[in-house]
Amino acid sequence: EVQLVESGGGLVQPGGSLRLSCAASGFTFDDYAMSWVRQVPGKGLEWVSAISGNGGSTYYTESMKGRFTIYRDNAKNTVYIQMNSLKTEDTAVYYCARFSSNGEDYWGKGTLVTVSS
Repeated sequence: EVQLVESGGGLVQPGGSLRLSCAASGFTFDDYAMSWVRQVPGKGLEWVSAISGNGGSTYYTESMKGRFTIYRDNAKNTVYIQMNSLKTEDTAVYYCARFSSNGEDYWGKGTLVTVSS
């Protein structure tokens, strides 16, 4: 059974940093690219970042470039996103996801990040 479990969310002040983790199980982790997607309260889903299976390629939505860094530790079956210079508009539930071309997608339950003074 594929499982994705996020952790690391919480309350942080504007300008602060957080690192989110996503522990994966139930599949060969390094065979798959992994993504982070967020949902601002009351709004739709927004793709944040992705990383290839071997970690060699990373992708970001424009507004996160330079502030967020995605990386993975395949020995630990974990993908991370380091978020710096956080803004109030980064407040959201952050989901870890594994997307497949065959539509067999998996999502974690999410972790809430609140950026507020």
